[in-house]
Amino acid sequence: MEKEKVTPEVIKRKKIEGEKITALTAYDYPTALCLNEAGIDMILVGDSLGMVVLGYRNTLKVTMENMLDHCRAVARANSTALLIGDMPFLSCTTSVPDAVRNAGRMIQEGEMEAVKVEGGSDMAEAVSAIVRAGIPVLGHIGFTPQQTLKHGRKKVQGRDRSSVEKLLGDATAVEQAGAFAIVLECLTESCAKEVTKKLSIPTIGIGSGIYCDGQILVTSDMLGLYESASFKHVKRYADVAPVMKKAFKEYIREVKEVKFPGKEHTFH
Repeated sequence: MEKEKVTPEVIKRKKIEGEKITALTAYDYPTALCLNEAGIDMILVGDSLGMVVLGYRNTLKVTMENMLDHCRAVARANSTALLIGDMPFLSCTTSVPDAVRNAGRMIQEGEMEAVKVEGGSDMAEAVSAIVRAGIPVLGHIGFTPQQTLKHGRKKVQGRDRSSVEKLLGDATAVEQAGAFAIVLECLTESCAKEVTKKLSIPTIGIGSGIYCDGQILVTSDMLGLYESASFKHVKRYADVAPVMKKAFKEYIREVKEVKFPGKEHTFH
């Protein structure tokens, strides 16, 4: 049976039906192809590519052009997952018209099917305008990497009642602005549970416990592609880096010892 094409409406329906939503990141064709064939619900082309692909210290140097290049690569591999492009730093905070224009580029040039916008009440006007333009929006509250210069790197949110109330207000504002779902990053489990219960749209957790309607991780983290990277909220489902290095070392040794290419790899 052919898998149903995932749309924002399908994602919202999963919350109503009590089915957990799955999401992972991808930045290239082969990873997206694997995710699509595995049956993932949503693929996020995240601005985390700044760190895990481009080698930056944070997400702030990622441009629209960077995002569009990687979005197109991912789109070529996908047939069923919902494709979401991350709105990079400054792409939707300078003005509402800029937000709509750049979100439109994600759809027209990046071949995405939705965009993700970081921020709560402060971004509600932009989210509303993007939705009115016919572009589905995935919200994102809690720890927001694009705001680290302003708020610092305090990751875990919702440790006290005032913080919980702020997050509830942000989540409600994003829902009322028309977002079809919202990412909750690094909220305490009890706070994420309260937010999830209050909203009618799905919550997608990352470091926010089991009560969210779905989960997302950065794919390179869950694959162990960077041995030095270790985060409390990440479960490693594989250790890819040692396997890659072992293969590279074996190749180097065989080339130097003239064992590769063999006769079976040579044309005659």
